[in-house]
Amino acid sequence: MESVIYRKLPPQAAKLLDLQPQGSKEAEAFVNAFLKRSMPRLKDEAIQDKLTRKAVVLEHGAKRRKKEKRKKTKGFSAKQRREMRLFEVKPEQQKYALFQPLHELWKQYIRDLCNGLRPDAQPQMIQAKLLKADLHGAIVTVTKSKCPSYVGITGIILQEMKHIFKIITKEDKLKVIPKLNNVFSLEVDGFISHIYGSKFQLRASERSAKKFKAKGTIDL
Repeated sequence: MESVIYRKLPPQAAKLLDLQPQGSKEAEAFVNAFLKRSMPRLKDEAIQDKLTRKAVVLEHGAKRRKKEKRKKTKGFSAKQRREMRLFEVKPEQQKYALFQPLHELWKQYIRDLCNGLRPDAQPQMIQAKLLKADLHGAIVTVTKSKCPSYVGITGIILQEMKHIFKIITKEDKLKVIPKLNNVFSLEVDGFISHIYGSKFQLRASERSAKKFKAKGTIDL
């Protein structure tokens, strides 16, 4: 190995590279000085050990690029959403007829979700799927309530929040109905389901992942 490193350049190569030929001692001194500059942290013994064992890469290795962490887009806070009135239904939009197509879309969505709502379908299976379904567009009726003025209110759900339903009635009135202490019923192709609002105080996105347990009796 040393004989190859310190070998004298052939005259033709020296002339081509415009170098003055050097003896073996001068070449050895040059190589040692060059290696010390290139690897200043290593001792002479370590340099010699590397030369005798493997090839030495003198160029700087490419640094690995660190993966940049993507910043999560921060959404609006609840206060900002209220100030911007993002969930406000304008008076000119509070028309029952405007949302009837939404109800038709919702019925088709439920039919697809429940595999057609066949007459031989198990009610427990349909009920379980309705509990996790998106209710925007469903027609609901308040059947029981601790507040008698809520009983009988029927309309299309425009917005579902954690604690309330916003519905539009056939009289073009926007009603805000709390889920707490109310029982709602909804009907799809002859199948009637009851929702106990006190056990339903979740956002639509949270309900899709929640496991509801069957209970014998539920109080308001």
